Amino acid sequence: MSSPSSGHPSPPRRGPRIAAIGATVALFVTMIGIATSTQASAAPGCKVDYSTSNWGGGGFTGSVKITNVGDAVSGWTLKFAFPGSQKVSQGWNATWSQSGTAVTAASMSYNGNIATGGTVDIGFNGTYSGTNAVPTSFSLNNVTCTGAPGTTTTTTTTTTTTPNDPGNGNGRVDNPYAGAKGYVNPDWSSKAAAEPGGSKVSNVSTAVWLDRIAAIEGSSSSMGLVAHLDEAVRQAAGQPLTIQLVIYNLPGRDCSALASNGELGPTEIDKYKSQYIDPIAAILGRSAYSKLRIVTVVEIDSLPNLLTNVSPRPTAVPACDVMKANGNYVTGVGYALAKLGAVPNVYNYLDIGHHGWLGWDDNFGPSADLLFTAANASGSTKANVQGFIANTANYGATTEPYFKIGDTVGGQPIREKAKWIDYNKYVDELTYAQAFRQRAIQSGFDSNIGMLIDTSRNGWGGTARPTGPGPTTSADAYVDGGRIDRRIHLGNWCNQKGAGLGARPTAAPASGIDAYVWVKPPGESDGASKEIPNNEGKGFDRMCDPTYTGNVRNGNSMSGALPDAPISGQWFSAQFQELLKNAYPAL
Repeated sequence: MSSPSSGHPSPPRRGPRIAAIGATVALFVTMIGIATSTQASAAPGCKVDYSTSNWGGGGFTGSVKITNVGDAVSGWTLKFAFPGSQKVSQGWNATWSQSGTAVTAASMSYNGNIATGGTVDIGFNGTYSGTNAVPTSFSLNNVTCTGAPGTTTTTTTTTTTTPNDPGNGNGRVDNPYAGAKGYVNPDWSSKAAAEPGGSKVSNVSTAVWLDRIAAIEGSSSSMGLVAHLDEAVRQAAGQPLTIQLVIYNLPGRDCSALASNGELGPTEIDKYKSQYIDPIAAILGRSAYSKLRIVTVVEIDSLPNLLTNVSPRPTAVPACDVMKANGNYVTGVGYALAKLGAVPNVYNYLDIGHHGWLGWDDNFGPSADLLFTAANASGSTKANVQGFIANTANYGATTEPYFKIGDTVGGQPIREKAKWIDYNKYVDELTYAQAFRQRAIQSGFDSNIGMLIDTSRNGWGGTARPTGPGPTTSADAYVDGGRIDRRIHLGNWCNQKGAGLGARPTAAPASGIDAYVWVKPPGESDGASKEIPNNEGKGFDRMCDPTYTGNVRNGNSMSGALPDAPISGQWFSAQFQELLKNAYPAL
């Protein structure tokens, strides 16, 4: 029983691929603009902190901090000239361009407004030959800043960093969510706040999805990895803060769900390593982020497919047979765990699907064993696994309060007689996650591993929510009348009608559970309800079509999907409103 969930674009901006090692030169320039009109207008003024970190081979990272010391700015353009042969190769948090030695950085949609006293951090990777001299002047919005009446000073410091130096000496904590704030993703927060009623949840912590190589660098409309991490440092303000990243770009990704197919072909494991995992690991290893608690959710809906959707199972999918045969799911997951786990403040959680996928006896134990194999592949060890996450981007209820798996009705065990359960051993995500934790330890994982449950869309509130047990006339009536999860079938996974926001993120809510989390950002589509051409490698899955009558993986039931949905990861206002309306606990 498979119900793979959707992918998400969270285009970010790429930071340096190699950790900075060498001299850092900081130039502090105070720039005071001079009004060119006699009428009342905004008086520009800014301070720029410019630093470079050389990392050998003629490469460097430039960091630029703009502080507005004048009137508020709405939209900005920063200009400066390199004094030597420097070239900008890529940048983040601004639209960068260069003509000769002249460099221009223009504001993005999300950071164009700078209040008086406000700051913006931007940066770039570049190349140089000879001496990497610093620029001597800057301009803001075409107003040349001479430095008068301020002063210009140059200081030189030497720093040495290593890719995996945590910088704080604290090591990992047992539960990265305990006592920590959660990172609020500005990209998601702004979309949520723009919706009617969305401000009630727009400050809730959600995960950042890195679902393709371009997501590392970002785009003009979406923040990148460096931008998110810089913002996380700002939000932390010296306090513990947890930021969640979804690592989601395996070769042949989501072999059983077309809506969340990825950009890499089944054999492109080397590209996955060198162009995806390696750059992410290098960025996370920067000392600037060493005090963050970085949680990575590693490759959802991958390894379980190798058990449930391969031959000779009736649910077999040819693409999953290919991925089992070439071993690139196991190889890729192991490589990601090894590289990310080498960063001392990174906490890796492996995906375990959900109870409606792996809760059956023939799936449950073998899944734990396969995860242990992957955790020790490609140079990784089990020590690189902090724990596991259940229900990622899915809809399974955290708890079913009105029936238990051992209940009987009229002498009939509901596990055997209720079609909804169909011999599954678990009826909700909490009992499944707690039991899987024990089974994973039995497979060889450390005894202190913790579990996460994604509660972003499993509230199932609204008028359809049961208020007590179902009638005892039959096992089906008892379960169907009392179940919180109102899906047509447990195998339905795409943009489900009637779903609601679930429990808000909470640390240590139950035994063995590190946290309830919102990994799937509410309002981001699971997949398109019809075929929509795109450049993200995402196909059209009939499970996202509300007219689809189903297949063997959902018991040939209707899909239960909402109509008019965009491709996975794009904003879906109708879904967000549905989740708000049906939230439980209610907003």
